Amino acid sequence: MADDIIELKVEGMTCNNCAASLNRFLERKGVEDVYVNFQTKEVRYRQGTSEISLDDVKKGIHKLGYSVVEEDDQGAGAWWTLERKLLFSAAFALPLLLHHLLMMGGIHLPVLDNFWWQMAICLVPFVIGFTHFGRSALSSLKGGVPNMDVLIFVGGTAAFVYSFIGTLMGEADYIFYETSATIFTLVLFGNWLEERAVEQTTTAIGELARLQVKKARRVTPSGTIVTLDQKDVRVGDILQVNEGDQVPLDGVITSGEGAVDESMLTGESVPVEKGAGARVIGSSLLISGNFRMEVTATGRNTVLNQMIELVKTAQQDKPDIQRLADRISAIFVPVVLGIALLTLLAGYWGFGLPFQKALMNAIAVLVISCPCAMGLATPTAVMVGVGRLARNGILVKGGQTLEIFSRIKNVVFDKTGTLTTGRFRIKDITYHNGERDWVNAIIYKMEQHSSHPIARSLASEMENRLNGVQAELAEVKEQKGIGIIARDESGNEFRIGSGRILGNHQNIAGGNNLYLTRNGKLLASIAIADELKPEAGNVVEYLKGEGVRPAILSGDRRAQTEEVAAALGIERAYAEQLPEQKLKVVEELSREAPTAMVGDGVNDAPALAKATVGVSLSNASQVAIQSAQVILLNGKLEYLKKAWSISRHTVLTIRQNLFWAFAYNIIAIPIAAMGFLNPMWGALFMAFSDVVVIGNSIRLKYKKVD
Repeated sequence: MADDIIELKVEGMTCNNCAASLNRFLERKGVEDVYVNFQTKEVRYRQGTSEISLDDVKKGIHKLGYSVVEEDDQGAGAWWTLERKLLFSAAFALPLLLHHLLMMGGIHLPVLDNFWWQMAICLVPFVIGFTHFGRSALSSLKGGVPNMDVLIFVGGTAAFVYSFIGTLMGEADYIFYETSATIFTLVLFGNWLEERAVEQTTTAIGELARLQVKKARRVTPSGTIVTLDQKDVRVGDILQVNEGDQVPLDGVITSGEGAVDESMLTGESVPVEKGAGARVIGSSLLISGNFRMEVTATGRNTVLNQMIELVKTAQQDKPDIQRLADRISAIFVPVVLGIALLTLLAGYWGFGLPFQKALMNAIAVLVISCPCAMGLATPTAVMVGVGRLARNGILVKGGQTLEIFSRIKNVVFDKTGTLTTGRFRIKDITYHNGERDWVNAIIYKMEQHSSHPIARSLASEMENRLNGVQAELAEVKEQKGIGIIARDESGNEFRIGSGRILGNHQNIAGGNNLYLTRNGKLLASIAIADELKPEAGNVVEYLKGEGVRPAILSGDRRAQTEEVAAALGIERAYAEQLPEQKLKVVEELSREAPTAMVGDGVNDAPALAKATVGVSLSNASQVAIQSAQVILLNGKLEYLKKAWSISRHTVLTIRQNLFWAFAYNIIAIPIAAMGFLNPMWGALFMAFSDVVVIGNSIRLKYKKVD
């Protein structure tokens, strides 16, 4: 139970400060792996060694001013919503505002000229605002991270209390109930707009969640097909998938074949023909054919769920650019309260302003200030950017990865399967002992024991050259980066691999890539060729045009590696590199400048992890998702350009948002302090400042980035 993840849906969070206060509360209680997301309203944690119960956690969340939505209430929701609060508040605030505007034009309404009637009408928006913002303000103070609602609560309450004192004294100059009512109403309106806008930043999560398949058809050992809920399927189960079905979960086809549309997950619109042994991704669509598959992943381990998880957790990994904003946000509210108090005292005592005017200036300072804009600048842009990448089949692990990836100066490509197709053909074989069919059988038998692309291609081509001859080998094992060693029943040792296996005979006639030996004597020399991917040249040219230096890092022979480098216009090529040598090269380049390593996510996992940013072209392998920070699910190199471009535009959007947030507050607060701004206008401007930031983030969903 201590290792189980506990998930809660919490209403009432409106910004990063809300999430921070909840995060702090849970961490103080000793729970582990705390995750709080105000955008998706999710709270997750692991019990760990903490003794706090789930009920106590819920009570603590409630005391902070938030509410936990129980499973039974998920569909219904609360009646007293933000929208209803706004409607009731506006219905009573509008008559007061209208009366104020008419009075400015010399028109009086006898009923509303009565101070007590004004107070009675103002009571509805005041009580709504007092409880709504007061609860949030108090919870933020308890959490140690005061939020914007503290300023709104103090400003709106000060206006009402001052007006109430004026009502008791019968002083018309003290009355501005419309200010209190309008402040609370306009900020509620801004919150409502903000809530709707924030939902737009998380649409990618909803789109991905809707792809999840609810039912699956399991084939029982007796051959009977039964329909069951997806959550009841286990790894190893055999499922039947028919034409028009969505693939229920990740797996491997055991029999049958079909054309699979993976566009909803990989962004690749062309259906992929798949047969026995091919991997399929859960939620992809079977366009034609039918097959049976063995389930390899369920629950959180499926590619779709990992995509959803990466999008959800993106904002937790903050870019460096956000750290200054976070530090300022932490002290923003106390500083603004100090400025407002100074405005009141300096205006009244220093500049001889009437107390009412000095107070109004102080209230204007409170209501126009907006720390939320700084708090929303990064997470909204990151959520939209990561969501757009996910819709294109590009997974990015968090906001920091986006920022670092946009600053990459070196890109190191693995050669085989990354810049080249990975489909090899035999150009020529030289048989040094004349036993052609037997040598072919030995090569076929040995290469079957390797997953390397060259080995797979070689085994496939040799299968057609056996002529009925079989070879018996007692043991076969692969040495990564060198080749394959095998023995037969007579104790003969066979080796197949690069020139390294030849020892002193490495100077044998060039042009051959692989060699087969028996007890150190050469049996065959094999010349192979690999073709470049059609899009490789375009991608390299694009990166060079963006000021990024490309390099090739390969375990292949120098001649073949340099041939590919020359064809693509790449100046730096590292050939004949063992896995540990690849690590050193990537480490040196990363020290020189931020470096991305692009590989297939399996053989290159260590190098991917060592690079500043690892980019995997693997088709949704678990190793790729674990070892790389950027994963191209469709395995297409051309999507590297899209990943780069969207990342840069996301960082640009963050900078625009932060510029607006800082500039708005730097300009607006002095204007309010100098008395050039009515508090009602201040509340209106503040209400829209957050929406401007979120709106700019939403624009990233649709803007052209290529």
